[in-house]
Amino acid sequence: MQTIVKAALIFLFISGISLSQVESRRYNAFSGTMVFTVDGGVTIGKTDYSQIKPDYLGKVSLDYFLPAYSKSNFGFRVFGGGGYIAGKDVTLVPAVFRTKLSFIGGGVIYSLEAGRYAFPYFFAGASYLWFDPLGPGGVKLPNNLNNVYKKHEIDYNGELGFRFLLTDNFSVNVSGGIQLSPNDYLDDVAIGTNNDMFYYASVGFSFSFFTDNDSDEDGVPDSRDHCPNTQRGVAVDEFGCPIDSDHDGVPDYMDKCPNTPKGVAVDKDGCPLDSDGDGVPDYRDVCPNTPKGVKVDDLGCPLDSDGDGVPDYKDKCPNTPAGVQVDSEGCPIDSDHDGVPDYLDKCPDTPAGVKVDSTGCPVKEEVKKEVKKEVPEVVSEEAAKVTLSAGATFAFGKSKLLPSAFPELDKLIKVMKENLRSRWLIAGYTDNIGSDNANKKVSLERAKAVMEYLVAKGINIRWLRVIGYGKANPVASNATEEGRAKNRRVEITRIN
Repeated sequence: MQTIVKAALIFLFISGISLSQVESRRYNAFSGTMVFTVDGGVTIGKTDYSQIKPDYLGKVSLDYFLPAYSKSNFGFRVFGGGGYIAGKDVTLVPAVFRTKLSFIGGGVIYSLEAGRYAFPYFFAGASYLWFDPLGPGGVKLPNNLNNVYKKHEIDYNGELGFRFLLTDNFSVNVSGGIQLSPNDYLDDVAIGTNNDMFYYASVGFSFSFFTDNDSDEDGVPDSRDHCPNTQRGVAVDEFGCPIDSDHDGVPDYMDKCPNTPKGVAVDKDGCPLDSDGDGVPDYRDVCPNTPKGVKVDDLGCPLDSDGDGVPDYKDKCPNTPAGVQVDSEGCPIDSDHDGVPDYLDKCPDTPAGVKVDSTGCPVKEEVKKEVKKEVPEVVSEEAAKVTLSAGATFAFGKSKLLPSAFPELDKLIKVMKENLRSRWLIAGYTDNIGSDNANKKVSLERAKAVMEYLVAKGINIRWLRVIGYGKANPVASNATEEGRAKNRRVEITRIN
């Protein structure tokens, strides 16, 4: 029995450590409380009398548990009670005995939370026992009568039990225990080398004092409060933690941007991260590394007022006419270096050093050249909109372009370069499988992949606009696989 008690104590101790590590800030239901218990039950004596003869026992106890932010905690117990143990053996005289018991004691108690309403515990301690062995008719037994032994002693106690909460303050208990005697006279006789002891099993009721304080006054008692130090006046959820409506990790009372989209990384104030400080948050910023102080558009890209592909902050010739080819500084190219840009130069191959007029032709030389008429930009209806199926353009569930998409995009690039004043919308779509957020994300990533390919081939990013529509605007029924395949697409449309 001693081995079982030791094993139980080791098990409860290890379990308590693991539980406290799992939820180290959960306030224990018995933390800082005093628990008064009354119980009673059956005793079984293990003495020199060979046959079991059950009797009864009753006791009261008072426990105090230390404050604890875990699912386990230690406490102290004092107790007292009385009862009887009995035995029977036809080989002994008398054949039956019944010993009256009275005891007081104390020790330590270790409690665990096995659920919201169940609390196993283990107690170990010592008690001072008064006993009076009697025979049939309540007559003192011979050795008792002759004062062969002292009828009081210090015993050792162990108990394993469960408390089941019925209310926050009231619980029902079941327990079993052992009381070990250092002597062998609980039955009035000393036979053999083993000392006497007795077991008991009992049922009782407990009442807890000083339970469920609400230290931070947020309306959630400490026993259920996962955030026990919330500032006063802050709205909390059922677990006592400040409400975070947009689930960005910053509670509402500290959140300066309370409606942040789900999944967007935020700073300490709850606002979407803006790494380059251009006023456009990272999750919408197509040009995430813009230098500080540079004005940007709604996509976070530097402004390019004349649409020549060189942003304003680098453009030394900011009012270049649309469609004019420029150098890295945004100025029109002058191939023969005569001071007249190519788009105005009617004599494009003037030798170096020759003076020219405003048309780029030598001053004293009359050269008749046929002026090339400006041909208006024309885009066929077929070239004004290109649809790429996701199956042929991207790997399943991925946003990386497949080589099979390159030929169609290269045709479109030629059209874009022939129509320099045109602007294009790249729109990604998905079927209706999956969440809205996931579909919008993958559709936007695929549209961006197409944009990046076009830019890498020399298309000005200012000509392009990228949007991820997710499952919106289906072109076929999502009820069939064929329809869903058609809905997974990227559309490139000329918008002006």
